[in-house]
Amino acid sequence: MPDEEVKPNLNEASTQDAQLAAESIASGEERAPTVDFDADYAAAQQFSVSEVDRTGEGAAAADAATAPQYQISKPQETTTQSQSTGNPDDFLELAGEVGNSENQGVTNVSDDLVKQALEKGERKN
Repeated sequence: MPDEEVKPNLNEASTQDAQLAAESIASGEERAPTVDFDADYAAAQQFSVSEVDRTGEGAAAADAATAPQYQISKPQETTTQSQSTGNPDDFLELAGEVGNSENQGVTNVSDDLVKQALEKGERKN
């Protein structure tokens, strides 16, 4: 990609310095800077990897820095299999235990409870 000339736009200048630079370029007092994207990209590639990473020392330093300081035990694998009984009574028993939990709020809604909620809602409006 050949060099490209930067074309400043006075309306897009975000700071006073940018506006002054754009005006200087527009009036011909200063030359517009040129950008060589290929050269900039090649230079960036040189900086993306440090000198130590190009040798085996970089890998050794990374291993030393990230090595665990303590022994960690391996977790034991356990397998759990649920036996399908096909009996709906088993599900109903479990649902009854979950549904009647005292710390889960009100689970039984009656007509009186709905009527009280409607009355409270009407009073606030």
